[in-house]
Amino acid sequence: MLEAQDVACLKGSRWLLRDVSFRAEPGEVLWIEGRNGSGKTTLLRILCGLTPPEEGEVRWDGTAIRKAGESYHHDLLYLGHPNALKDDLTIVENLRFALRLAGRSASSADLDAALERTGLADRRDLPARVLSQGQRRRAALARLWVDDAPRLWILDEPFAALDADSVSRLAARLGAHIAGGGIAVLTTHQEVPIPAGHVRRLRLDA
Repeated sequence: MLEAQDVACLKGSRWLLRDVSFRAEPGEVLWIEGRNGSGKTTLLRILCGLTPPEEGEVRWDGTAIRKAGESYHHDLLYLGHPNALKDDLTIVENLRFALRLAGRSASSADLDAALERTGLADRRDLPARVLSQGQRRRAALARLWVDDAPRLWILDEPFAALDADSVSRLAARLGAHIAGGGIAVLTTHQEVPIPAGHVRRLRLDA
């Protein structure tokens, strides 16, 4: 279970977030909504432990994430709004690199299967710099098909730059993760039906 208790964050002298509290349990999607500048990405970074909150605390399975350390990060898969691809590496090399940073690995067959599911099998050996924005996004998202270990997915605008077919594939993958007892926290400006689990919404500018 992921919990936030009275989380707050300052931006300069202004409170960007204040008194944010929620719980997300296995089998749930937490959909964070809000206008641009309302603090959605900042909240995701706080949940990942990348940005410390000014006030409040984030807990994973009842333990503050600042104390949980590596055990929390083993359970976490975070994909930010930037695709975090190295331009000179191929798609498959970028995917291997991302897995290695997370302390994991995958067979060539598993990597090929992930690229097939994201519609990138025929681009696997191309450098990232020649890909379109949609292809770059799919290359970053391919990790969701190859890394089954994390129980918690935190995704910043995962549907951005995707065509209709890719949106459907990603929604189905999210549904499978939730149906298997996973948790997903995401931001998106698109209304995308998730085919399984319970969707909880948190609006930051309410």
